[in-house]
Amino acid sequence: MNDFDDGGKHRGPAHSSPYGLSRLAPAITLVDVAAEIQRADEMIGTVTASKLDVIAEQIRRLQEQARAILDDAKRDLELHRARCAFPRLVGKTYHLYEKPDGDLYWSMVSPDEWGGEPPHAFRGSYRLEGDQSWTRADDAEAAERTSIDARAVLAQLRG
Repeated sequence: MNDFDDGGKHRGPAHSSPYGLSRLAPAITLVDVAAEIQRADEMIGTVTASKLDVIAEQIRRLQEQARAILDDAKRDLELHRARCAFPRLVGKTYHLYEKPDGDLYWSMVSPDEWGGEPPHAFRGSYRLEGDQSWTRADDAEAAERTSIDARAVLAQLRG
C-alpha cells in the first residue's frame, strides 16, 4: 500500500474532518444530506430569480428609453420637414406655425411679436441643437437653468 492508498481515511485533525470521527459525533443521515441540498436549491433559486428580476427591470427601462429616442427622432424628422424660407442656425430658437390646410412652417417671429395674434395656429417654439435635434424652448430654458445650477455647485466645491 502506498502513501495515498489508505482507504479514504481522513489524515488531518479531527475538527477538519468531513465526517464525524468520534462515536459521539452527530450522525449524518441521508435525510440530513437531502435537507441540506433542498436548502441550497431554494437559496440558489431565490438568488437567481432576484438577479433575473433586476435584469428584467433594466430591460424595461431600456425599452422605455428606446421608445423615447424613437419618438424624439420622429418628431425631429417632422420638424425638419416643415417649410422654411431662411437658413436655420444651430442654437437659435424658431417658431412653428400651422396653416389651416395643415402645412407647417417656421418663422423667426414669435407669437408675442405678432401682438399675441399670429396669422396661423402656433405650434411651439424650438431651438435647433448641434446634433440637428429640436428642443422645445421651454425645455431648453429649464435645462439651461439646471446646468447653470450645476456649474454654480461645482464652482462652490472648488472653493
